[in-house]
Amino acid sequence: MVLTSQLVFFFTYIWITLMPNAFATSDIKKPSPRCSTSVKHTCKKETRMKKDDNTKVRPMKYEQLLHIEDHDFAIRPGFGGSPVPVGIDVQVESIDSISEVNMDFTMTFYLRHYWKDERLSFPSTTNKSMTFDHRLIKKIWVPDIFFVHSKRSFIHDTTMENFMLRVDPDGNVLFSVRITVSAMCLMDFSRFPLDTQNCSLELESYAYSEEDLMLYWKYGNKSLNTEEHISLSQFFIEEFSASSGLAFYSSTGWYYRLFINFVLRRHIFFFVLKTYFPAMLMVMLSWVSFWIDRRAVPARVSLGITTVLTMSTIITGVSASMPQVSYIKAVDVYLWVSSLFVFLSVIEYAAVNYLTTVEERKQFKNRGKISGMYNIDAVEAMAFDGCYHDSETDMDQTSFSLHSEEGSMMRTIHRQPQHDSSRIKRRKSLGGNVSRIILENTHAIDTYSRILFPILYIIFNLIYWGIYV
Repeated sequence: MVLTSQLVFFFTYIWITLMPNAFATSDIKKPSPRCSTSVKHTCKKETRMKKDDNTKVRPMKYEQLLHIEDHDFAIRPGFGGSPVPVGIDVQVESIDSISEVNMDFTMTFYLRHYWKDERLSFPSTTNKSMTFDHRLIKKIWVPDIFFVHSKRSFIHDTTMENFMLRVDPDGNVLFSVRITVSAMCLMDFSRFPLDTQNCSLELESYAYSEEDLMLYWKYGNKSLNTEEHISLSQFFIEEFSASSGLAFYSSTGWYYRLFINFVLRRHIFFFVLKTYFPAMLMVMLSWVSFWIDRRAVPARVSLGITTVLTMSTIITGVSASMPQVSYIKAVDVYLWVSSLFVFLSVIEYAAVNYLTTVEERKQFKNRGKISGMYNIDAVEAMAFDGCYHDSETDMDQTSFSLHSEEGSMMRTIHRQPQHDSSRIKRRKSLGGNVSRIILENTHAIDTYSRILFPILYIIFNLIYWGIYV
């Protein structure tokens, strides 16, 4: 019994071990199906259809089609011969900003290059061009254009790098790229804000001189195109033009250079509201002091100081938004002349105040008497409220007082007996007498200033706007 069980276990182990190998061997040795005589013609037809199906054939790689591996694209086309001509075409998308402080501008545009490289020619029965993206750019030769006097620049990469390469069967190449450039613009602010600025973006090959590469505008003056909706907040774009020239470097020689020129004329309305109009108001406000009684010291002094400080604030605000140039700008001329008018109005009252004091001193000295109430010098004959009280004026005011019967502390004028009829008449004419008092106490300088200051300021404005506009 034991022997029988051992034999069963032995044969079972052998069966488990050898059967998988047997099945694998049978699969390997299994012959491929062959067509019988009756279906041999059908099998040949199916094989021929598979060969004619081009969609199942693996297409040729663009490296093989353009012979990229067969040439050294580190050197320019036609090396050793005449310079390779490279045409340039620019489509300006926008002028993003103009900075007076940094003296630069930012522009976004499409830069297109045109040249011929016979090494990229390929056979084509339809004569259709092939278009590629940024992945082929690094494997072939492209012009090394850079922007002279540029501060910052970048190539747009949303959602992919904005490159486009189009190759014709005869080897003509179009290379387009979308770029934003911030470049320097030498601005002249001598007529600011009534100025016109001429800026330019300059293109040039960095490595290839005129002996190797020739830059030119592809379509002449029509090579520079702009979008119709381009507009700026402070400038009006008057002109876009294209030009070309040569640049010389002492160490490397001559290079072809292309220019994108544009003329910007500044909008004046913003500065009229922000600068010129407030300055005019401050000057005219300073003239109000000429109509205020010369004895109202606090009113005239506070008005003069307020206008002077306001003009200083306007000048500081304009200077903060401008570069620190060493020459005088047009707006500086206007603001400083306006400040001079405001300052002269303050000096005018200082002169009036001084001459009034001298005049009072002479009057008191000639009469040999000093105000009995205060017993002070004529220079100190100012009331504690800061207003002058001339002796004659005080006498007139006392005579017009309704309570003159109670007696006055000031020196009185000899009066005839009062009657009821004259008293009623005097009360009715009180307003007219007050006006007469003010006119009699107005210094001659105030009278002349009321006419002279406005006339001079109007003449200045006529000359200023005639020169700069």
